[in-house]
Amino acid sequence: MPSDEFFPSSLDGPPSRTGRGYLVLVAVVAAIGAGLIAYSETMAFAYDEGFHLLTAQLIKAGKRPYIDFFFPQTLLNAYWNAGWMAVFGESWRVPHVAASLVTTLATMLTVDYVYFRCPAPQWRFVSGLAAAFLMGANGLAVEFGTIGQAYGICTFFVVAAFRCAPSSVTSRKVGWAFAMGLLSTAAAASTLLGAPAAPVMALWMLWTNRAGNRWAKFVAFGAGALVPLIPMLVLLAQAPREVLFNIFDYHYRYREVEWDGAVRQNLEVMTSWMLSPQSLVLGLLAISGLWFVRFRSGWERVKRAEFYLATWLIVAFSIHISRAAPTFERYYILCVPFLVMLAALGMYSAGIRLGTKRWITAVVVLITVLAMGRRLYSERDDASWGTYEKIAAKVKEVTPAGAPLFAEEMIYFLIQHPAPSGLEHADAHKLKLPPEQASRLHVIPQAELDALVKGGAYATLETCKDESKISDLELSKLYRQKAEFDDCTVFWDRAPTGAVAKEPSGKDPE
Repeated sequence: MPSDEFFPSSLDGPPSRTGRGYLVLVAVVAAIGAGLIAYSETMAFAYDEGFHLLTAQLIKAGKRPYIDFFFPQTLLNAYWNAGWMAVFGESWRVPHVAASLVTTLATMLTVDYVYFRCPAPQWRFVSGLAAAFLMGANGLAVEFGTIGQAYGICTFFVVAAFRCAPSSVTSRKVGWAFAMGLLSTAAAASTLLGAPAAPVMALWMLWTNRAGNRWAKFVAFGAGALVPLIPMLVLLAQAPREVLFNIFDYHYRYREVEWDGAVRQNLEVMTSWMLSPQSLVLGLLAISGLWFVRFRSGWERVKRAEFYLATWLIVAFSIHISRAAPTFERYYILCVPFLVMLAALGMYSAGIRLGTKRWITAVVVLITVLAMGRRLYSERDDASWGTYEKIAAKVKEVTPAGAPLFAEEMIYFLIQHPAPSGLEHADAHKLKLPPEQASRLHVIPQAELDALVKGGAYATLETCKDESKISDLELSKLYRQKAEFDDCTVFWDRAPTGAVAKEPSGKDPE
């Protein structure tokens, strides 16, 4: 058998959170967390997070989602961001740090689970080390667990709920079931992507329970599940039609509007794993891990059931996410921690057959890190918050105080300019609703919005990646001045009929 002195035997002691090996893993995860924060403050950016951060800003200002403006999401992440902004200020950097921290905590919870469930003492450290990189350096976790959307916090809640699962079935106390219900529903209260977590965990608990009254635990689970829903239930009591439309009707009846290629995109997303070294390694190891649990582990039923729960969560999330029209690769971040738990066992199973833990661990970590590095390098020139800060500075410079502004959500957020009612969420303009319903939902249909623009309703207009809008609305004739930033343009100084917009002389918009 090859020597494995690459990993000192002193790191493989009895399972303890005070042992040397475990503390080294904590340090590794902390270093990964520092890297996530650094990335979040420099490169992390997603176009859609603009309306999430604007929503948090509006909540902080005292406005109510659903009732005062259109917001087709659940609420918890928006209130989470608003709370951090209330303490540290209204900057995109604040939610990014908060998201990076909860993603790091989710990574640590995953590593901790792998460490204490490892079948062999001499494999605990390397299994935890591989898990740290498989989770913390995963492309989805790095790029989307560090932004103002709900991916990071939802992942954390799902993993934390999973960590309550073993005790919920082996302890006679109902507290673990209550906690699991609270945390799993908090995931769905952060984003509807997390919706499968609570029913899957509740059914698993009922089926697997080994101590105490399962129905008392089920009631406790339900009681915990109500807690994260309280803010939404309060709003539901005030305006049931508006709340139900934003959370349910929009997603089931209107999400596909103006997405003619949704089916094709879904197929491309669902097969994109074949082009990703990270996904291939993670998936193949996870399959090997599940095979080990089922046929080679020799574990008692309750211990195997934990990994079956991880498998059912992967299946449930995958089906739920794949049914969204359209779906996106980043949605599958919720599967990552559970794939990692199984993949660590897969690495162990392969390693004992090959007779080495050194090289298989090194290969897994190396592929993961190199693939992440290549991914970041390929996206080094993509848009960032720094890009939009330049645009926002120009918009603020040319827009008179209190003047009506037409802009993307992130511009309103950056310059803290009040968004005109109906412009808080760009996707709402695609909806074609009866006038009374559109008014209640604060939705301005695209045709009405175009008429407002042509009628000179906005002193300044900012748009990106929309050459057709510039051409169709003849914006260069509606405004005297414009400044271009790559594929974004700012128009201002309303022009008389027939004037042509031009860049201010002697000024470089960049």
